[in-house]
Amino acid sequence: MPTATTATFTTAPTTPGRPIPRVLSIAGSDPSGGAGIQADLKSIAALGGYGMAAVTALTAQNTRGVRSVHVPPAAFLGEQLDAISDDIGIDAVKIGMLGNAEVIEAVGAWLRKVRPAVVVLDPVMVATSGDRLLQESAEAALRGLLPLAHLITPNLAELAMLVGGELQDSWDGALAQGRALATATGTTVLVKGGHLAGNECPDALVNTAGLLTGEVVVVSGDRLATRNSHGTGCSLSSAMATAHARLGDWEASLREVKPWLAGALEASEKLEVGTGNGPVHHFHHLQPLPSEGSFAAQLWAEAQPDLDDIYALDFIRNLASGSLQEQEFGYYLAQDAIYLNGYSRVLARASALAPTEAEQLFWAASAGQCLEVESELHRSWLSTRTVQPRLGPVTKSYVDHLTAASASGSYAVLAAAVLPCFWLYAEVGATLHAQFVAAGEPSTHPYADWLRTYADEEFAAATRRAIAIVDEAGRKASAADRAAMLTAFKQSCRLEVDFFDAPRIHS
Repeated sequence: MPTATTATFTTAPTTPGRPIPRVLSIAGSDPSGGAGIQADLKSIAALGGYGMAAVTALTAQNTRGVRSVHVPPAAFLGEQLDAISDDIGIDAVKIGMLGNAEVIEAVGAWLRKVRPAVVVLDPVMVATSGDRLLQESAEAALRGLLPLAHLITPNLAELAMLVGGELQDSWDGALAQGRALATATGTTVLVKGGHLAGNECPDALVNTAGLLTGEVVVVSGDRLATRNSHGTGCSLSSAMATAHARLGDWEASLREVKPWLAGALEASEKLEVGTGNGPVHHFHHLQPLPSEGSFAAQLWAEAQPDLDDIYALDFIRNLASGSLQEQEFGYYLAQDAIYLNGYSRVLARASALAPTEAEQLFWAASAGQCLEVESELHRSWLSTRTVQPRLGPVTKSYVDHLTAASASGSYAVLAAAVLPCFWLYAEVGATLHAQFVAAGEPSTHPYADWLRTYADEEFAAATRRAIAIVDEAGRKASAADRAAMLTAFKQSCRLEVDFFDAPRIHS
């Protein structure tokens, strides 16, 4: 930090580049939720941080303007700050509305004592509505606080006040004032072009040794036609503090924050808050959770071509009619027994990865059921035939695919991969059983006992449960994880087709 004051640390040590930075907002409160600590906490959360707040002032305001300001005693603010830093490591600090000289002095004393790694100071002096938020007698104290910051983020009116100049209406003029403030404070200045006329809306980082590309880095942007700019300065500064705590670089932080804020402005109309200068939509980038059953419906649509292919197989048609050669049926059962042994191990892995006890129990019970069915196959059919249960190529490919999914470490992907063995098998079985019943359940059908097993309600219930589990996992997953789930599911569906067709080729 650009100060010669000796630091005395009282906080727990911070970790540079923390994935979830702990960010403290020192600012005023906006009861309408669009600015101040309310906007700060939303911005911090939106940028991936854990937000904290020490309140410097209480305001009575809404989207139309500020009605009154109450500044609690500075000593109480000091108690708030000490209570936080005595217990919690602070990775970044954002400073907003301070109110009066006593409050500014209390914040300055705390900064000198704690020396946070990242300090962003938004010199809140004039609101977007034009209301003055800092007493004139406190301006000198605020200027003394500026060198304790690593980044200063004034709007154009505040920038002009801090350098004692006229309000600029050109980008070049604003940059010149930004250089003057950076030189006077030894601190990086973020010059914002949001209040300039024209279609462009650039921002610039001015005069910092931490920039590799020179004295000024300009990040361009387009102006968005909206009146909902309430709290944009608060939101930008707290977002920059959070991003820098993660990234460790002001330019990289600005390049992440600027498009996020542009999206927040663009989506602001969706909020429908207030009749004046409304707030931005801080969480515009977060999509609502899809409706229940929507992901399962997507999977079912993807499975239809494979189901059609299964029903078109000679093995399935001949099994339904009873004309299937016993040799083919024997090969199918032998491979099914081998498959179920490997499948049970994969289901046990799903049980180990499951996030809830109920899901753990479900997959574990399913794994046990697979082993019981495998044993029954050997006892009731395979043991009475001269069938050699050797591992076939399709069976190996299917088990290898499921094993790879279980080794990925993703519970959602694994659940999607094992689902077709529930879902497609249950669907085909129900269809074959319905055809058998419609034909009068002829006792002469060579596979009558086998077809009757497809009416098992316990397996149907387990299938419905597996579908619900995968649907919930998919709805909660990120877009990338959903895509991986879909890929694993489709590959398993295709292998189901190959598995039913394998007896024709290999028996």
